[in-house]
Amino acid sequence: MLAFFKNHPFAVEAFFESSLVLTYAVPYQEVLSLIPECLEPDTFQDKWAFIAIAMVQTKNLRPKGFPKFLGNDFFLIGYRVFVRYHTNAGKRLRGLYILKSETNKKKMEFFGNIFTHYNYTTTDIQYSKNQDIVNIHSQKSDFKLKVEAGNDDISLPSSSPFQDWKEARRFAGPLPFTFTYKKEKSEVLIIEGVREDWHPQPIKVEDASFKFLEKFNFSEIHLANAFIIKNIPYYWKKGRIEVWNKSKEAHSKE
Repeated sequence: MLAFFKNHPFAVEAFFESSLVLTYAVPYQEVLSLIPECLEPDTFQDKWAFIAIAMVQTKNLRPKGFPKFLGNDFFLIGYRVFVRYHTNAGKRLRGLYILKSETNKKKMEFFGNIFTHYNYTTTDIQYSKNQDIVNIHSQKSDFKLKVEAGNDDISLPSSSPFQDWKEARRFAGPLPFTFTYKKEKSEVLIIEGVREDWHPQPIKVEDASFKFLEKFNFSEIHLANAFIIKNIPYYWKKGRIEVWNKSKEAHSKE
């Protein structure tokens, strides 16, 4: 019964007051050990894979259809790998695989770990904004971030593998799908997110460091892009499960 609850048994909705996402490029071979066998890295130039750090201020998060006053406000942080999944119906889905999830409230940790496989932990999150400068940091999780938003003339990070912002937007999270894999049953849990008026705006990263990324000892890691979106209604559909056909996947790669 507990396993059933963890499989996103109902749709969830929220309002994103802001979603700030940094995407880092790393050699694609070095993320293969971080994702399950049913997924493959979503790559660029057959060289780079991408890890996104999403910092989301949610408002009125609740089961879809419930009144807003029953919702809760949380700050959520997700570390995710950009991936692809081939469905049994032959569709190729772009999405995300979650490495780590954090929140600023124990309530979200408790209920998030009942109804998802995202393994939430609670941390201290300090957020401040002064005009166009946003600072976010955590002592417990050992990260800090300083960005400038609101400037229309922002260049790509100097280390980015992308040539322009149009190219970079292909790797601006969140993507439509999030995947979880239960290896013992070869089951893939697919969560689809639905949004409207999604227009990511480039931001300038003044300073950023994340202790969590250091644990992987990537031979190369480069800030590829950074975007923010504001004031967006968002919801996640009820999860759906399919059994991964390993033999079919192997045949498709031949």
